[in-house]
Amino acid sequence: MTAIIALSLLGILNLFLGFWLSRKTIQAATLLFLAGSMALTAMDWNHEMLWYGHMFHTTNTSISFSLIIQLAAFMVVSFSKGFGIDEEHTHPAEYYAILLFSVVGAILMVSFDHLIMFFVGLEILSVAMYVLTGSDKRNLRSNEAALKYFLMGSFATGILLFGITLVYGATRSFYLANIAVAIANTPPESTPVFLSIGVLLILVGFLFKISAAPFHFWTPDVYEGAPTIFTMFMSTVVKAASFAALFQLLSGPFGTMYGTWVYPIYYVSMLTLLVGNVTAAYQQSAKRMLAYSSISHAGYMLLTVSANQASTQSTILYYSLSYTLATIVAFGVVMLVAEYQTGRTEKPENFSSFEGLAKQNPGLAFCFTIALLSLAGIPLTAGFWGKFFVFSDIFNRHVYYPVILAIVMSAVGVYYYFKGIIAIYFKEGDIERIELPGLVKFAMWACTLGTLLLGVYPSIVKNLF
Repeated sequence: MTAIIALSLLGILNLFLGFWLSRKTIQAATLLFLAGSMALTAMDWNHEMLWYGHMFHTTNTSISFSLIIQLAAFMVVSFSKGFGIDEEHTHPAEYYAILLFSVVGAILMVSFDHLIMFFVGLEILSVAMYVLTGSDKRNLRSNEAALKYFLMGSFATGILLFGITLVYGATRSFYLANIAVAIANTPPESTPVFLSIGVLLILVGFLFKISAAPFHFWTPDVYEGAPTIFTMFMSTVVKAASFAALFQLLSGPFGTMYGTWVYPIYYVSMLTLLVGNVTAAYQQSAKRMLAYSSISHAGYMLLTVSANQASTQSTILYYSLSYTLATIVAFGVVMLVAEYQTGRTEKPENFSSFEGLAKQNPGLAFCFTIALLSLAGIPLTAGFWGKFFVFSDIFNRHVYYPVILAIVMSAVGVYYYFKGIIAIYFKEGDIERIELPGLVKFAMWACTLGTLLLGVYPSIVKNLF
């Protein structure tokens, strides 16, 4: 709770620092603020507390997800030097402040104990994302992406809020514990129809936020049009917060309604895996491929949510962390190469722009390779264990068709992820050495080593609960 107060105050302070401090100093201050908030969050470990009239609940689970969210934000800010956010016509203090506010919204989403608190967190995060998506005001693609995201997001928010209203009408409470008691005390044959409709509408709102098919159409255009630094933030923080909130609802108050929501999630997860992986295989743009990759990973995480096993909570936590580390590196390298190739080629984000990267930039090529291998689920990387735990959870439910499809789609994923690896190692190109700022180099190697460490010792995270 102290981290939320600190981040809110520091976000406001950041706005004023923009008047006096240089761009580099503002970035350093933002990193210091995030490091301090992570320390405050970690201090709450093993101290379960309720705040704001029992609307906000601090547990070890919420603390773990909060730390992943803040770690992702820290790495994104480390990458931000010189990539659009540092141009003369921009105001970095404002961008960093919005990032801090969005982290507050994400933390509320993983720690809520009241549906209104969840909705407040969701809207804080969403509005910040709409603004950051359109932050490159001179770029028509960025403007288009922001408008699409805002319009689609508004519809999804309305549907989700209507679902919350129906659940309130059926249970007469917004508190998760009271909703759980009301549903548990209602015989299945007496369950109001509008309660089931409310649960499904809430699920639809979530499926949009996590970009699951068939609610994914906004994702490729928004990811491609937004500045890459904010695409990196969007694909990690928003997804981790949304899945943590979704699991908290489905395993908590809606746990006894398993039969109502499990089959829609099964079918949506399989459709998401199919659409995300098959479409990604056809992409020539690395950034757009990562967008469809993000859709496919939503499908894998939906599978473990549908399993609703005792280990599902730790699986989502592990998968969120492994996906976050690999995605930050992947988007970071795409951003670096695109920055270098701007003006040299018509489409700087295509795979052809990566050809010959390993020759002059072996470190950058190595980090990119580890990230892609992890996203593909290759052994000795964190992504392998993430998928293994997902498959184990759903297999223990004795549901086999989704597991078979997920394994087949993982093979398809290997194909399109290896397109990047083949380009950097086995094709000739004219990329010269790319000089990395110190913070970028630190973030790149920290995430890469974290991916390898979790791939060798997955118990570091998996055995937390």
